[in-house]
Amino acid sequence: MKPVIVAEKPSQAKAYAEAFKTTKREGYMEVAPNPIFPEGAYITWGIGHLVELKEPKAYDPKWGRWSLAALPILPAQYQFQVARGKAQQFGVIKKLIHQTDTVINACDVDREGSNIFYSIYYQTGAKNKTIQRLWINSLEVDEVRKGFQQLRDNRQDLLLYQEAKARQISDWLVGMNGSRLYSLLLQEKGIREVFAIGRVQTPTVFLIYQREKEIEAFVPEPFYEIEGTFEAEKGRYKGKAKLRAKERKEAEELLAKHGISNSEQGVVTKVKTTDKRTPSPPLHSLSTLQAAANRRWKYSPAKVLSVVQKLYEKKLVSYPRTDSQHITPSEFSYLAAQVEKYQQLIGAEFPIASKAPKKRFVDSSKVQEHYAIIPTKTVPTARKLEGLAQDERNLYEEVMRTTLAMFHRDYRYAETKVETDVKGLVFFTTGKTELDKGWRELFASTKETKQEPSLPELREQEAVKSKIAIKEGMTTPPKPYTEGQLIAVMKTCGKFVEDVEDTEILKEVEGLGTEATRSGIIETIKRHEYIQVKKNIVSLTDKGRILCRAIEGNLLSSPSMTAKWETYLKKIGKGEGSAEVFLDTIGKFILKLLAEVPTQLQQNGLPEKMEMPVGKGTIAPCPRCKKGMIISNKGFYSCTEYTNGCKQSFPATFLKKRLSAKQIEYLCTKGKTPVMKGFVSKNGKKFNAKLVLEDGKLKMEF
Repeated sequence: MKPVIVAEKPSQAKAYAEAFKTTKREGYMEVAPNPIFPEGAYITWGIGHLVELKEPKAYDPKWGRWSLAALPILPAQYQFQVARGKAQQFGVIKKLIHQTDTVINACDVDREGSNIFYSIYYQTGAKNKTIQRLWINSLEVDEVRKGFQQLRDNRQDLLLYQEAKARQISDWLVGMNGSRLYSLLLQEKGIREVFAIGRVQTPTVFLIYQREKEIEAFVPEPFYEIEGTFEAEKGRYKGKAKLRAKERKEAEELLAKHGISNSEQGVVTKVKTTDKRTPSPPLHSLSTLQAAANRRWKYSPAKVLSVVQKLYEKKLVSYPRTDSQHITPSEFSYLAAQVEKYQQLIGAEFPIASKAPKKRFVDSSKVQEHYAIIPTKTVPTARKLEGLAQDERNLYEEVMRTTLAMFHRDYRYAETKVETDVKGLVFFTTGKTELDKGWRELFASTKETKQEPSLPELREQEAVKSKIAIKEGMTTPPKPYTEGQLIAVMKTCGKFVEDVEDTEILKEVEGLGTEATRSGIIETIKRHEYIQVKKNIVSLTDKGRILCRAIEGNLLSSPSMTAKWETYLKKIGKGEGSAEVFLDTIGKFILKLLAEVPTQLQQNGLPEKMEMPVGKGTIAPCPRCKKGMIISNKGFYSCTEYTNGCKQSFPATFLKKRLSAKQIEYLCTKGKTPVMKGFVSKNGKKFNAKLVLEDGKLKMEF
């Protein structure tokens, strides 16, 4: 029987097909017999998640309505269904799987890829099939063929599926219960909004809230330092005494103690120069690439993932959703063999310092599913490189330059420390002289380097003229996060070091989300209107602030709690933890929320009646009460007279079709819309119709 290869999406299936001779069919491709598949094979594909968890109302009609009395939503068994609009492709996969005895999981090599495959496989009802796993880090033709020759068994994959399924169900439970609980309680206080709650997204919003509170609570304070400007034989330099006083008086007293006035004679007591070197930076993981691209070009983390995914599908870089910054000797050997070609490609010729692997970059023990993001063996032509979109080219060159830096010389500089004595008070000066740009020349146009002032030539016991002054400075507040820093904050779970140049700080600690999901979480909290990003600076909206005030003090606001959950999920993926135990913990957490949140809202000082600051444009007069105006909310449209009893509302999405403000205006003013395209019926068929408003309800006119 021909094996069935299941890819995650059409573009991935197309990349696999390029390794073989294939014929295109409806929803799949037929692979001609070849040395790897003597009988031939079928390649088919999902469209991301073809299978999803059922809605709460499928378990119990009372869960169809949003009501506090109906909570908690904790089904005894979880049920899945084919996603609306995807039934046709699911039917193709089901038919192919039932006809074969061997199924190859060729979805992405991560927990979501395992989830997509197994959720489809189990939904088909197939039994007793041999399941094998394609495990590759590159879509190049020879890597694809090699991968299919060296298929793995599905043991690790099944564990990753258990992890992903536990993650999916826990997110569903927290979302379904938490969103209803907070939305309904805040609705009682007069806020007509849906507050989406998420196991990972909510503590992420809270991290931003904590930073904003730090900034708001910050009171600038003056401080005083003593600075000397020194005139030596070969030039001028500055130095500071070891004092940072809160009051000017302290600095004045120290000067008086030494009998120092404005102009004095000083003497250079110490000149020590040390040669220092900085090795080239580690290779990129997804988060370090996101941080670098955000710093350099202000790209959002989601954009970086999308662009680097395109480069992966174009076979130019290795698998992007990786948290590793290391490679194995196998990757190093092809990079070392082609380093000159890579140099020519981006016009970055330099003498190769060494082709020997260094533990800093090459370490198999630090590579699990995926290695760092590096260029593939495929060296594109200059024409292909020029044909890339600007953002693709920027990221490709960033990956390429960071990889080439591994073969470059260290950056070398001389650091000179000087001590100058003025009447027994010592002034300290540090100067830096660049000796060899080394790997930094690869980033000359992009990497900003803070240069310390160079010093004139000085000798010990040299007399210098001194001008001494007290300098006043002000302490500065913490800065708001950029999107790139937010990725780092999520990864280190708030243990954030200000020096973003230092990629070493991004070493894995308990974090929020995973390498593959963090940019999506940021996009989700933007979509829920909890945060906004202007000029790359992340700030909370009024809605985000209300959410954070509401969750303050419970575990939903605790990034470290969520990080511990994420750590336990990883244990499930390694076979060291149990999905049942994890979901049992989530169930207890939900019961705790239901019991504690109503009281917490009062303890957090939320008033009995609140108003959402209205910055939303009105759409049309309300057709029901004739007094209020219809406005847009998150997920629906409603009347401004809601608190006075008008219940007129419209969904934002109707039969998978997004309703625009213009279409709502038609309904309110004319009672019907023009013909609209793109409605999707329950069996996944698309159709066109007019929407009609009758007695406040939506009907269809064909």
